[in-house]
Amino acid sequence: MNRKGDKSLIVGLDIGTSKVTALVGEYAPGEPIEVIGIGSHESRGLRRGVVVDIDSTVQAIQRAVEEAELMAGCEVRSVYASISGNHVQCRNSSGVAPIRDGEVTQADLDRVLEAAKAVAIPADQRILHVIPREYVLDDMQEGIRNPVGMTGVRLEVHAHLVTCAQSAAQNISKCVQRCGLQVDELILSSLASSTAVLTADERELGVVLVDMGAGTTDISVYVQGSICHTANLPVAGDKVTEDIAHMLRTPTPHAEEIKVRYACALAQMARAEESIQVESVGDRPPRRMPRHALAQAVQARYEEIFEMVQAELRRSGFEQRVRAGMVLTGGASKMEGVVELAEEMLQMPVRIGIPQHVSGLGEVVGNPVHATGVGLLLMGSQIEQPRRISRPAGKVGGALGKFSRWFRGEF
Repeated sequence: MNRKGDKSLIVGLDIGTSKVTALVGEYAPGEPIEVIGIGSHESRGLRRGVVVDIDSTVQAIQRAVEEAELMAGCEVRSVYASISGNHVQCRNSSGVAPIRDGEVTQADLDRVLEAAKAVAIPADQRILHVIPREYVLDDMQEGIRNPVGMTGVRLEVHAHLVTCAQSAAQNISKCVQRCGLQVDELILSSLASSTAVLTADERELGVVLVDMGAGTTDISVYVQGSICHTANLPVAGDKVTEDIAHMLRTPTPHAEEIKVRYACALAQMARAEESIQVESVGDRPPRRMPRHALAQAVQARYEEIFEMVQAELRRSGFEQRVRAGMVLTGGASKMEGVVELAEEMLQMPVRIGIPQHVSGLGEVVGNPVHATGVGLLLMGSQIEQPRRISRPAGKVGGALGKFSRWFRGEF
């Protein structure tokens, strides 16, 4: 448990392909989380969200956590860590259980969710999340958000199951534990990001969240207030950097700098007269090239990503039900022209999602790069509160309370 005075501390550890970021949040019952510390360190130990070098990953986690501890003035003992990668799979499942005392209790909810988990999964996979979508009472009342207290004899749940590779989860946990930290829980990156950036109205109308990181692009689809599809694409910001390095024949660090400073995802937004300086390999002098040519190459890669997103959305069967459109978040979503290109290709409203429901450090609160980290804080606080904090009578207040009820299925 992380504590600081009378308040509780919550730590989110976003273990990404390009960097590891630790966020420290401080909160008290009924109050929003205040982000009081951040630490970030370059990571070379992951590829496409999967650990490929334990020592390098451990070092990155240690550096990020130490930096966050220094800023927050606290000692971190446990973290909520993210997990992603193409080993993550999803499915929708149903479970049925009798109502023992004629009135639905929390114990009945627990039993019916256990029934929904009773599905055949490969031996090398484990269940990461079981998220209730809706409850059905006695085959008559459908679309129930919170059946506790209702009368009936038979309870059914339609749930969304997320599974991941056992080895991938164990390796992430091992890296965290080697830093002397406890893993409170592993949380799917896209689920955390959606918690931080989506509004209740968007989830109700139907929305697709696209979290564009360095190594992977994570997709989450919400319909009628609940998650119904998750997916992972192995193409993201690193591919754009590789394209620039290859096209310009420049080292990868220079290509990344050029991408951040000059790249544009829609070629028509780059003026023909604009040019950029490109560092050459070895002792060769730097060169200049038109920014428009750079934008054309970048646009081609983003078009590929959005085509894959659209194909996945169609495969899910929910394409016609995302009436609120698309929300982009993550570091690769910050590039100029991304929203315009996505709207043009997908013919739906698109916006950039920035973290909500927290206060504190401005560099975190208004930055889509930290969507996953903030989501880990939000989800972790709602997991901790029932078991660690004695709450006063009454409902949880504010937007955070609304999320708490949604995550527990009480929507």
